[in-house]
Amino acid sequence: MAIPRERLVSLEDTSYYHCVSRCVRKAYLCGVDSYTGQSYEHRRDWIEERLLQLAQVFSIDICAYAVMSNHLHVVLKVDVERVQAWSDEDVIVQWQKLFKGTLLTQKLLKGDKIEVHELETLNKTIAEYRKRLIDISWFMRSLNEPIARKANKEDKCTGRFWEGRFKSQALLDEAAILACMAYVDLNPVRAQIAKTPETSDYTSIKRRIKAAIKGEQPSELLPFIGNEHTNMPNGLMFSVQDYLQLVDDTGRQLRDDKCGAIATSTLDILSRLNIPLENWLKITSEFHDLFKGAVGTLQELTQYCEHLEKRRRHGAQMCQQMLG
Repeated sequence: MAIPRERLVSLEDTSYYHCVSRCVRKAYLCGVDSYTGQSYEHRRDWIEERLLQLAQVFSIDICAYAVMSNHLHVVLKVDVERVQAWSDEDVIVQWQKLFKGTLLTQKLLKGDKIEVHELETLNKTIAEYRKRLIDISWFMRSLNEPIARKANKEDKCTGRFWEGRFKSQALLDEAAILACMAYVDLNPVRAQIAKTPETSDYTSIKRRIKAAIKGEQPSELLPFIGNEHTNMPNGLMFSVQDYLQLVDDTGRQLRDDKCGAIATSTLDILSRLNIPLENWLKITSEFHDLFKGAVGTLQELTQYCEHLEKRRRHGAQMCQQMLG
């Protein structure tokens, strides 16, 4: 039996989640079907464009993503503080970038007078929109449903495009977040459909590398902001150069023809995360197989399970073995 999403998502414990959507029967509905030779590669463009669009609507940031031939990985960060800071009008404007809204929300944006008896209904609607704008289920629904409709229209058929539910797992600490991001960014290299991160199409790592060449960071992705400091902006606690080096080094170790020395910055990051190199390479190669539920140190996993009143700590042994 599927676990209710509210039993998997706890924003009090972590803002970071790894989500995976797979095409039905793992069919090649987004890439090139090796059996028929038919290309659906353009659909990966659809998915990437829609994904990056949603990051500009929801109060949810994209840390990493990889659009593969028959599945999608995305690492998300939910920003509760941002949505709480939005005015009622901001919330409506954001929501109506995707949906029509109601007659009352449309009326408010037009500047028409809201009657006293309409206020309660309007306020309830705005509160619901505010809640949805930090809901990863609504985020993934807003991604998957339009893509499914567009693909079915192109194929002149009906039925499912994606499997019934996307899978999500909580990332409970810095090590879990960074390891999952590297795992996601290295999907094409690991699958041997790209030789290097910079040639990995439809990935966040390629987008970050292209921006880094210009001395920038992509506006659609959660930025790297370096080490923790006062008045800290929203972002990931590493430098972008260190992360790019980390992913490149890891990718080289995953390829038999490219194994070489590990950069000092990479070893420093692994030391900071308290992850031995051997564990890191295994995690970034087999993350999805190793961890079936929430990911973090045993202490973080225990706190997460206790908070959600879970009877068992699924994956506790693997978390302890890999992350301590």
